[in-house]
Amino acid sequence: MKKLHLLILRSFIRPFVVTFFIVMFVLLMLFLFKYIDDLIGKGFEWYTILQLMVYNSATNIQMALPLSVLLSSIMTYGALGENYELVAIKSAGVSLSRAMYPMILVVTVLSIGAFFFSDNMLPIANRKYYALLYDVRQQKSANLLPEGVFSNSFPNYTIRVGRKDADGQTLHGVIIYTKNEADNNTNVLFAKEGRMYRTMDNQFLVMKLTDGVRYEEQPGERNFEGRQRFTRFRFKTTEQKFDLSFMKMKRTDENLFRTAAQMMDLKQLKYFGDSTRRQTDSTLLVTFRLFSPYLTYFGIPSKVSSGIKSVPFKKNNVLDGLSLQQQATVLMNASNEVRSVNDLVKNRADMYKDASLNTRRYDIEYQKKFTLSAACVALFLIGAPLGAIIRKGGLGMPIVVSVIFFLVYYIIWTIGEKSAKQGDLSPIVGTWIAIIILTPIGIFLSYKAANDSALFDMEAYKRFFNKLIRRKE
Repeated sequence: MKKLHLLILRSFIRPFVVTFFIVMFVLLMLFLFKYIDDLIGKGFEWYTILQLMVYNSATNIQMALPLSVLLSSIMTYGALGENYELVAIKSAGVSLSRAMYPMILVVTVLSIGAFFFSDNMLPIANRKYYALLYDVRQQKSANLLPEGVFSNSFPNYTIRVGRKDADGQTLHGVIIYTKNEADNNTNVLFAKEGRMYRTMDNQFLVMKLTDGVRYEEQPGERNFEGRQRFTRFRFKTTEQKFDLSFMKMKRTDENLFRTAAQMMDLKQLKYFGDSTRRQTDSTLLVTFRLFSPYLTYFGIPSKVSSGIKSVPFKKNNVLDGLSLQQQATVLMNASNEVRSVNDLVKNRADMYKDASLNTRRYDIEYQKKFTLSAACVALFLIGAPLGAIIRKGGLGMPIVVSVIFFLVYYIIWTIGEKSAKQGDLSPIVGTWIAIIILTPIGIFLSYKAANDSALFDMEAYKRFFNKLIRRKE
């Protein structure tokens, strides 16, 4: 039995590692395609992009791990069935459930590890990833001087470059407007050609310009009040230096993202969830207290005191018996009361809606800490018997079947989570509905595989339909 278990484990570990890294690579490429415009052309250091990719890979484990378990389990038992190794195992008196025993232990260990990862490591990875992604998307483009455009990238400068050569450093038709707000003047520089480069420490952008002229406007001397002095300088070569300190990426404090539900562990989610629920209940209580004064109850005494004139109540028109002025006053007071109540209810309803949404978010993230582990087990219960039934190894049929089942799982999980956020389903049902639906399917497939069912045998279905056609004839 030990040799058999080692054989199955070796058959599982290699495809699991390969498929896991393949899935991670595909998800990483999707991330790069999505944010390619935010990463390219902004002058980031290579380690910044690498750091962002590592954080993104950590956040993708919650999707890559269940898919890898499903695909590798189909490949493992499909290869065993294709090579008639499962037949040999069963002929030796070992049932399929007994042959799945070492795999169940491995998947259980993976599920436990996935739980601790989602509770301890995933919140940190999410916080670092979203903080760095926010800073990256806020970073200005490194293409400071586009062709034919007046650029205001540098403070107090407006620069236009008519044309650039293929090297991106040789410039033609350069115009530089320099604004000096302290002296209330503007200098203009024209140059036919120039060349730009960055200093070694990447602190300044230097432009060496040739064959140009600079115009300056300055306030006049005291003897010539009200007049300005205009100066023109012609030059063969000159040099302009621009500070690039504003191009350095400013890192946002990661603690600003701690209040998001994705950046919390179980204890924090429970604490903030309970606090938000108490805040919601307090909002309802305060709303009732604010709303109560607008509810006026009228009681009719059994004996009417002398000097008080009563108006008989008429069901069809309650205003009968009042003068026109009294009716107008009553309607105006009622309209003001309704308007006040409407404004009060609307504001308090928005507060209650936001508090309820935050509560549902905390509850959903709390449940998602457990669903990752449960998803690994549920998809393994589908993948292992499915591989034994289809009896196909490699990367052909197993990939098609696993992708179909994973898409079903992902679509149901996404719909359930979205419905839970909107309040149509409870957070528990919304996050667990995919696993609740797929687990019976896995148990059914395990039963069919244990009984050598020809569930995916097309010849069996063909014979069945041929029999039906013959009976009808």
